[in-house]
Amino acid sequence: MSYRREPREMHKAVCADCGQECEVPFKPDGSRPIYCRECYSKRRNTRRY
Repeated sequence: MSYRREPREMHKAVCADCGQECEVPFKPDGSRPIYCRECYSKRRNTRRY
């Protein structure tokens, strides 16, 4: 059985850390910060549990 997912609609956003324009698979509503792939990765690796 083959499963094909349709491409996601991407929305332009500005990274809250570096200010670089990026695209996200959801429509930003301004209630939460958006991070580009690099900044998100950095933040994720420094979080403590």
